[in-house]
Amino acid sequence: MQRLTGTTALVTGAARGIGLAVARRLVLEGAQVLLTDIRDAEGALAADGLGASAVYQRLDVREPADWERVVADWVQQHGRLDVIVNNSGITGFESHASAHDPEHVSLQAWRAVMATNLDGVMLGCQAAIAAMRAAGRGSIINIGSRSGVVGIPGAAAYAASKAAVRNHTKTVALWCAEQGLSIRCNVVQPAAVLTPLWEPVFGTGPDREANIAAAVASSPLQRFGTPDEVAALVAYLASEESTYCTGGEFNIDGGLLAGTAAPPAPAGR
Repeated sequence: MQRLTGTTALVTGAARGIGLAVARRLVLEGAQVLLTDIRDAEGALAADGLGASAVYQRLDVREPADWERVVADWVQQHGRLDVIVNNSGITGFESHASAHDPEHVSLQAWRAVMATNLDGVMLGCQAAIAAMRAAGRGSIINIGSRSGVVGIPGAAAYAASKAAVRNHTKTVALWCAEQGLSIRCNVVQPAAVLTPLWEPVFGTGPDREANIAAAVASSPLQRFGTPDEVAALVAYLASEESTYCTGGEFNIDGGLLAGTAAPPAPAGR
């Protein structure tokens, strides 16, 4: 299917993981896609691998000037921006392991997570509304997390940032509707999706395999999700098939938020 033929899209954090899978799916659906990231070498290589319908440009989502420059350049070249996927995010554990529980997380660590995960989404939504206002329509898709729905004792900053993204999505959706704009804003909330973001959690020591198993032990489907599964949902929200969806939360979590956190009982019991 090519549901996005004739549309243009910008994806943040697109050098790898979910962002790259989303960019790939949007290209397959017929869109012209701008991949953005701060990992320039990876991002350029990723765009090259997607063919003529994809290009890469550096964008630090924390910087308003970057958003203004990148979006203005894109609109000047293509005349429009139909879809923005605010995917960039960090856990706070990337550079080094440190306490992120509510009692011990440092203000510096807290602010670093918020700057990317929350400020970046706020700026992305602002840029999207400004770029889409002339046409009066478009789709903003924020990538949240299961961690924004429930508490995560060991990752207080990450969980709080994603909870804020969840709420801000609804605020943006209502604002656009109040303005008489058909600009939709929805949040996709993955749980355990196997991406490089998990590497600091798994570690490289002898307990790595046990950590991987523990990460999906509470999932009813007993497995990790894949970036491509998330990308399929994003493609739906980017398309004209979802024009009545705004302010919505779309969980993709293997059933984790459906009820009990306990794994299913063995068959026959």
